[in-house]
Amino acid sequence: MSPKDLLLGSFNAALAAADPLKLVPRHLPKAPKGRTLVVGAGKAAASMALAVEQGWPAEAELDGLVVTRYQHGLLTNRITVIEAGHPVPDEAGEKGAQEILRRVKTLTRDDLLLVLLSGGGSSLLSLPVEGISLPDLTATTRELLRSGAPIQDMNTVRKHLSMIQGGKLAAASRAPVVALIVSDVTGDDPTHIASGPCAPDPTTYQDAIDVLDRFEVRAPVPVRQHLERGARGEIPETPKPGDRMFRRVENRVIASAHASLKAGAQFFSEHGIQPAILGDSVTGEAREVAKVYGALAREIRAHGTPWRPPVALISGGECTVTVRGDGRGGRCAEFLLWLAIDLEGAEGIHALACDTDGIDGSEDNAGAILAPEALKRAQAKKLKPAALLARNDGYGFFSALDSLVVTGPTRTNVNDYRVILIT
Repeated sequence: MSPKDLLLGSFNAALAAADPLKLVPRHLPKAPKGRTLVVGAGKAAASMALAVEQGWPAEAELDGLVVTRYQHGLLTNRITVIEAGHPVPDEAGEKGAQEILRRVKTLTRDDLLLVLLSGGGSSLLSLPVEGISLPDLTATTRELLRSGAPIQDMNTVRKHLSMIQGGKLAAASRAPVVALIVSDVTGDDPTHIASGPCAPDPTTYQDAIDVLDRFEVRAPVPVRQHLERGARGEIPETPKPGDRMFRRVENRVIASAHASLKAGAQFFSEHGIQPAILGDSVTGEAREVAKVYGALAREIRAHGTPWRPPVALISGGECTVTVRGDGRGGRCAEFLLWLAIDLEGAEGIHALACDTDGIDGSEDNAGAILAPEALKRAQAKKLKPAALLARNDGYGFFSALDSLVVTGPTRTNVNDYRVILIT
């Protein structure tokens, strides 16, 4: 197989390992005496809902509502699927969240609340607290996205502006709660996935204020005032670890980045290439991660240490990009463009970086593939990689080279998948 085919084959194996249609049926709870209400949000919400329908007893009462990103919906019969805005919340998501909360409050102790959560749920399940408007929340989200703040810090703020997140959805239910979760965050802690609607929240209002200050986020005045009131104790905190309410709540992670990395590694092993998993929790600025991985790749290619070629360096996690320009491209394209510049066309080194949800940043590609001749081809097309980086335009670079990876919506999300193949 060609290096390109090997890279794409491993990525497809990683996606298959995170397919909700395969995973959800294994984790479905028993039907209760009463009815089962299914709610949820995220990029995998529609495929998770369809999997529930396919695996649920036909005679058992089941209905519900889940919110997913635009163009990520699927046809379902018993669970309504609506589409809304991501990564910036919109009115469709707000209305969906309102209806979800209303339905949850109708449950009794004989019923069951089955919650389906995946990456993207934080913006899709946006129901701001009283005194905060949707435009206020939208403006705050935009500023957080541009700031380069890690997702955990972003969610610390969002939890304290939400009627649902930070454990509040579970708190609104009198019925037992089972949350099935497709993890898109490093560490797979349910409190960080979709901002933890069913998980205890260890963070505070003061923590949220500290995030805004640390990343110089210019939040609207009502947002700042709300958080300051909470820090003074004038507003109740989110449910905390140890709260008795969580005795009737189960958060179950059914798909993770590590499982997908292992699937990609197995693919390489089956094709005679040694895999080396570098971790599923790689974070930091995309440029810094690329420099470290570039140095490692050059060491392997030149000296055969710590692994002899052929070897595939596999990693997951979520890099960040501090947006300074007006270009197109997400963290995967940014990582690869920095890697290309760092490697300077070194022979025998190919790479792929893709987001498992099929969307790198806000573009229509999952990511891209980097070949050793990329810089020479770019020079022939009069492209200036450094200038494109300054504009955060990794998409423009790889699009011009016809090296984008386009999958369309995968309807799952276990964060980024990166491979550096050294032959």
